[in-house]
Amino acid sequence: MTTSQLRDVKLSDVKLRDVTLRDGLQLTGGVLASETKVEVIRALLAAGVPQLEIGSMARPDLVPPMANTLEVVAALGPAELERSWIWVATPRNVERAVAAGVTRMQYCLSVSDAHNRANVGRSAEESMAALPRALDIAAEAGAELQLCLATSFTCPFTGQVDPARTLALIADPRAQRCSEIVVADTLGQADPAQVGALVAAADQAAPGHGIVFHGHDTWGMGVANTLAAAQAGAVAVDGALGGLGGCPFAPGASGNTSSEDILFALKPDWLTPEAFARIVELGERITAELGEASTSKAAQGARSKAEAFDWVVP
Repeated sequence: MTTSQLRDVKLSDVKLRDVTLRDGLQLTGGVLASETKVEVIRALLAAGVPQLEIGSMARPDLVPPMANTLEVVAALGPAELERSWIWVATPRNVERAVAAGVTRMQYCLSVSDAHNRANVGRSAEESMAALPRALDIAAEAGAELQLCLATSFTCPFTGQVDPARTLALIADPRAQRCSEIVVADTLGQADPAQVGALVAAADQAAPGHGIVFHGHDTWGMGVANTLAAAQAGAVAVDGALGGLGGCPFAPGASGNTSSEDILFALKPDWLTPEAFARIVELGERITAELGEASTSKAAQGARSKAEAFDWVVP
């Protein structure tokens, strides 16, 4: 991406979607109770986080931390569900989700056939062929469906992914009714130049669709890649408290880019030092409860002794 391709964007306008309760939990050894998840959802929404990913319709025997997703959904009110996303991969997943009252879903498939077979047991084309039916079900329920493209940059089994393959899926007529397109650096192996270029190209390939960037911090590029995506036109970006997460079907994947780090970099208008402190404290609580180490540099900075700095937690 060249300087001329950078958009004149206000970074604080880019929305964070916190994915702690879905992607953030997939590789953890612990399982959070439904009541705890609902408490986390309400705390994040109350702090000002605009969107959350709260669970998945994946098979509970394959991804046990997601087993209580529909219990969590049942405990939420309509206003809370309007800001909450659920991961789906098949029309049947969509049917079950909308029957439970879900109104926001991301239909996920992998650009790489090898990863899609490992993740959802079918080729990318088979997943795309089922997308129109999933969209029909969502539309009948008045629900919104994103298209999420995992392994948009690299695959753990076959290596580099040709950007043309990712862009072809984005421009596929079967995806035109999707509300937004999620471009995912599933393994955290992309660099800012790659992310900026693909997000900008995705925005051109899917006019009228917002582009969302989902990044991981495996190679330490999470925040840099997130900012590159924002500058290239992404309307929203994903992160998880404490940098939790990873894909159980992607060897080498590590945690998501930390929500705390993303928020400190973007500084959306709603983020006050007090709200940031509450989010830092929530991340510390959740990682401790799961027995996981936080990788958030911003959370670490917030606990420093530089007390004259507004963002340090008292």
